[in-house]
Amino acid sequence: MAKELTPRSENYSQWYNDLVIKADLAENSAVRGCMVIKPYGYAIWEKMQAELDRMFKETGHVNAYFPLFIPKSFFSKEADHVEGFAKECAVVTHYRLKNSPDGKGVVVDPEAKLEEELIVRPTSETIIWSTYKNWIQSYRDLPILCNQWANVVRWEMRTRLFLRTAEFLWQEGHTAHATEAEAIAEAKQMLEVYADFAERFMAVPVIKGVKSANERFAGALETFCIEALMQDGKALQAGTSHFLGQNFAKAFDVTFVDKNNKQDYVWATSWGVSTRLMGALIMTHSDDHGLVLPPNLAPFQVVIVPIYKNEEQLNAISAKVNEIIPKLKGLEISVKFDNNDTKKPGWKFAEYELKGVPVRLAMGARDLENGTVEVARRDTLTKETVSLEGIEIYIKRLLTDIQANIFNKAIDYRTSVTREVNSYEEFKVEIEKGGFLLCHWDGTPETEEKIKEETKATIRCIPLDGDKTPGVCMVTGKPSAQRVIFARAY
Repeated sequence: MAKELTPRSENYSQWYNDLVIKADLAENSAVRGCMVIKPYGYAIWEKMQAELDRMFKETGHVNAYFPLFIPKSFFSKEADHVEGFAKECAVVTHYRLKNSPDGKGVVVDPEAKLEEELIVRPTSETIIWSTYKNWIQSYRDLPILCNQWANVVRWEMRTRLFLRTAEFLWQEGHTAHATEAEAIAEAKQMLEVYADFAERFMAVPVIKGVKSANERFAGALETFCIEALMQDGKALQAGTSHFLGQNFAKAFDVTFVDKNNKQDYVWATSWGVSTRLMGALIMTHSDDHGLVLPPNLAPFQVVIVPIYKNEEQLNAISAKVNEIIPKLKGLEISVKFDNNDTKKPGWKFAEYELKGVPVRLAMGARDLENGTVEVARRDTLTKETVSLEGIEIYIKRLLTDIQANIFNKAIDYRTSVTREVNSYEEFKVEIEKGGFLLCHWDGTPETEEKIKEETKATIRCIPLDGDKTPGVCMVTGKPSAQRVIFARAY
């Protein structure tokens, strides 16, 4: 039986929650605000991780690992950074438990108080820059191009699976450079890597831009970002790359001798994406029937379901399927043959539709006689019967077409809800409809804050590409360098 989902038009938020749970992606854990990523959800994350890791290494980066615990004093060294994260930190104060005096369980041993509290990693700039101080003496030690795959903790009060949880998985790159120009080039390069990954693998169209000062990462001089638009008209920040200047080098006294034999502070970047990308993937493509996965990230791209009345028919179908599977795998197509005899074909069809498997093949006794197979596309929910002759080539082309189709569908939607707005009164009406609003803004934090307070909309980014025509701010009438993108966001 199909597992019912709340329709998107009825309650988008509930549809999302239903889908994450019923498609076996994740569930809430016994720890408030934390999630269990289930095997099917983790398989998608692993595909993301593998592709990103390959792209990082192609651009010269290497993986390392740094401690989960960060001394509290480290956060006092960079003022903006500590202010940005202070309210989200989980703090370790003791290192031992003991049996409760009343014999009921255990209690924290008051004698085991740490001399200095430890912060559970919300991000790693401080611990990494305290380490880099030991690694860097000369320009010959630069650049350092490190990435780590890790978990982080940010003590969120209102959580949603994948989108905002107290603990989540991510990667964080931390690089050190001899010059400002090199560091800026690095930050921009990683923005391009993220955009390429989002569009080519996730099939999620993104806008590349720069964050306003109000929205910038704590401790950064510039934050570059990719912004995506979900089907409910809300924006989602899908990745960020930060130019940190010399702030962290100065905080941790990381200096080097340059080519002119002069002492200088090191230039820094950091950049990251997280399991929030899973939320972006779900909300960009999926429908009221369940997940719609891009073939490039699906745990398996093709599922084959046999339809049979007896064991003899199953054996005959299985023999034919076992001829097809090596041909598909030979073209690097991942495939699953579901010959589980405890579930009926109809149940399997509904299950794989819910889980977003891009292509489903169904083969029965008559197909075997005719040398055909039924092919169902998840993106369009259409079916056709095709010849088994050259089926692997047909499927390969079909997967390419599906990947392109869901990307183009997402672009068409974004285009349909992106519009220019010139007055604040018009803005207040249009923001209720969702989507990206292209508006002139006077560049001041005060105007930005006023808009946020009155409409709940934020500047998602100042686009790097597109129209750079100057104008006047929709709120104050003061000069504006270019249009920026406003939206309500996750």
